[in-house]
Amino acid sequence: MKIPFKKQLKRIIKGSRDPQRSYRAGILASALRGGLFDPAWYKDTYKLETDDLEQLFSDYFRKSSFANVNPSPSFDSETYHKLHTDVYHLGLCPLAHYLEHGQREGRMATPATNKWSPSSELKASTALTESAKEQKVAVHLHIFYEDFIERFYHTLVQFPVEFDLLLTLSKPEYIELAKARFGKLKNVKQIDTAVVPNRGRNFGPLLVEYGSKLQEYDLFCHLHSKKSLYSGKEQTQWSDYQNEFILKDPSVTTRLLNMFSDHPELGLYYPTSFWMMPSWVNHWTCNKGFAQPFLDEWQVQMQSDFLPYPVGGMFWARPKALQQLLSKRFSYEDFPAEPLPNDGSMLHAIERLLGVLTEHNGFEQFFYYPPTGQFTQDSSYIYMNYNQSLESVSSAIHAYHAVSFDVFDTLVRREFSEPDYAKLLLGKSLAEQGVVNDAQTFVRLRNETEFELRKESSFQGDISIEAIYRRIASSLNVPESKADEWMWQEFSHDLAMIQPKNEMVELFNQLSQSEKNLFIISDTYYTPHQIEKMLRKVGIHGRYQLLVSSEEQKRKDNGTMWRYMKEQVTEKKISSLIHIGDNVRADAQIPGDLGFSTFHILHPNDKWLACGFPDVISSAEKLNELHILKWGSMISDNGRYPLIGG
Repeated sequence: MKIPFKKQLKRIIKGSRDPQRSYRAGILASALRGGLFDPAWYKDTYKLETDDLEQLFSDYFRKSSFANVNPSPSFDSETYHKLHTDVYHLGLCPLAHYLEHGQREGRMATPATNKWSPSSELKASTALTESAKEQKVAVHLHIFYEDFIERFYHTLVQFPVEFDLLLTLSKPEYIELAKARFGKLKNVKQIDTAVVPNRGRNFGPLLVEYGSKLQEYDLFCHLHSKKSLYSGKEQTQWSDYQNEFILKDPSVTTRLLNMFSDHPELGLYYPTSFWMMPSWVNHWTCNKGFAQPFLDEWQVQMQSDFLPYPVGGMFWARPKALQQLLSKRFSYEDFPAEPLPNDGSMLHAIERLLGVLTEHNGFEQFFYYPPTGQFTQDSSYIYMNYNQSLESVSSAIHAYHAVSFDVFDTLVRREFSEPDYAKLLLGKSLAEQGVVNDAQTFVRLRNETEFELRKESSFQGDISIEAIYRRIASSLNVPESKADEWMWQEFSHDLAMIQPKNEMVELFNQLSQSEKNLFIISDTYYTPHQIEKMLRKVGIHGRYQLLVSSEEQKRKDNGTMWRYMKEQVTEKKISSLIHIGDNVRADAQIPGDLGFSTFHILHPNDKWLACGFPDVISSAEKLNELHILKWGSMISDNGRYPLIGG
């Protein structure tokens, strides 16, 4: 039904005596005149059960300060916030800012663009079904900050079914306040409280206090209070995003409850990762080691490096989907003490394990994608920020005073993708000479020798390929001159297979013509001379500073190289630097934590999986030459272009 918005708008403006309501009415009028708010489109996209123009616009006005919802196909809220982060950090409605200030200031705004489209959609009625009402539901809220009692109260006001409320609170004085406030909710049946220590963040209280109890329910929801500070202002957009699309929006909660009821195979739900997170957020990063004890106990194989999981640790689950985790008896001493790092702990591992365990137990995950208002089981959203062209980001890269590049899988690629293939070819030759039993034996000796040398130096600095082969000479009781010959043979095999990542080389050479400060940085056992040979082969030219870990005795992946780069930037009076590379930790997370801008590109193995090709990368046959020859060139060719878009 067409909404008679002109008539409604006159009524809204005439009746707007409240200053805030009058302000929104003025913005609404401007948005309608400019064709930037389409009430019928908004209602249909976000499945709202109203034809009231003011309610529809108020819904957008409120959500758009923290969510990537759009007012119409003519305006992209996410893009405006990302282009103008001051607007985002002030928590403003992007369309309102554009109409009030941005248009006049010449700020860029774009039509709504599909950054990602789900390949499939899960549909459910917007009216609650009888079977959905019969589900036994628990909501667990972990409240560290007192003001979240009020926030969570408003989050639950419109929750559509009866539920038990399980609270873990950081202070005893919160108990009475919480009971009084939450007791006013119409659908709450029972309130259970526990005062908990500051140990285990949100997962400790969930698992210690209620892990066993939650197994009595058909479904449970887990939310926790989350804040961050930026430029002295409290930021709750991430938390607001989670609250909205997990528990607050009745259109979303009604449909997700219906889906759980209609589809017994569904085990875990959460919205797609918060849109202001870095592109690589759906990654194991440095948490595999912390996850391994759980994986061993559950007899689960490690997943690929990128994976879907509820970033921030807030979700809906069917208890059976997480049975092993909920059944495990935890104490608070099992969890690491504060202060905790931003990443890299048992708790960050548990967060990533939720989807892994769900699927191991035979259940499926599903997600809500706010820009299109769709539920889906398509987990390819984890790569959505790589779905762009290099050309589209080139101008932003050119704006920096200095640019640094990684080497392997950034500027250069290997013909057969497998980095150990050069060692395997050398091993074949040595096996034919009777030096070793077989090629694989040599590769193990070569890699174990490298590891031993790193261990002896307490993993500080780095080691060189010359040192590796000197040690191998000692192990095999051959002259160092012979081992030096083998070292050059390994390098020659590798050099022969080195090919350019053409668009990245072209970008580098364009930058070199603009008199920018250029750095090339590599964590490698190769010498600077050997790396320069590779760079010349692929067509890198111009002036640059080459920093190689084997020479500098500093590495990107432990932060020492990046701290050195901070000194270089200060000494050279470089106003801004962006680093480009494919390793999530070494090229994105660590330099980002130290204040550098980064542009993460996909490693060829990650791009292979992102494109939906079979997982041949983790195969036990990966060092089999036939396996390398069959799959390696395809993975390398597919990964030549560093993004998914072209």
